[in-house]
Amino acid sequence: MARKAKLSRKTKETEITVEINLDGGGKGDIKTPIPFFDHMLTNFSRHGLFDLKIRAAGDIEVDLHHTVEDVGLTLGEAVKKALKDNSGIKRCGTSSVPMMDSLSTVVLDISNRPYFQFNSTEGSFAVTHGIFSAGPEGMKEAFDIGLMKEFMKALSNSAGIDLHITVHYGQDVHHAIESIFKALGRALSAAVAKDPRIKGVMSTKGKL
Repeated sequence: MARKAKLSRKTKETEITVEINLDGGGKGDIKTPIPFFDHMLTNFSRHGLFDLKIRAAGDIEVDLHHTVEDVGLTLGEAVKKALKDNSGIKRCGTSSVPMMDSLSTVVLDISNRPYFQFNSTEGSFAVTHGIFSAGPEGMKEAFDIGLMKEFMKALSNSAGIDLHITVHYGQDVHHAIESIFKALGRALSAAVAKDPRIKGVMSTKGKL
């Protein structure tokens, strides 16, 4: 039986709906007010082989932060719901993905003990630079490394994932962020994969 979940989150700042099938084929149907974010989430879906549908609206006239963070929170909650009791999953996953001039590694553990760590080689890219997305009335806001980190931290917290990301090198911030999202999809796909040899959860305590 496919592991699926649907969750919604509504606040005064955002309205988010996420549907995920962890046993899908990589079909992404993403619509947020941030085109670059849509592109990254589609890459995550495709490389993780997750069927993912996201609908998001938010106060991007204020900034992009609320929408990006709340999508991360809702996606993490959906992943956790789809996994149910985590029975039979491998739990840990890792992936290194190049993207032109960039190389990123994601290592994660579905441990129910959220933690987020981000590392990059100093000077590997200018974190103040970003990919610009047009908002209402011509407002422009950069999707940068800082927003990527906020998304990952929210995902880690709500899904209960110990998440470590390293950008080894890269000059283009688009390439760096894209390599991260692709690696995240592949690492999470490996972690949620089931192994028939695993009885219950992969823990010496018998519970995560």
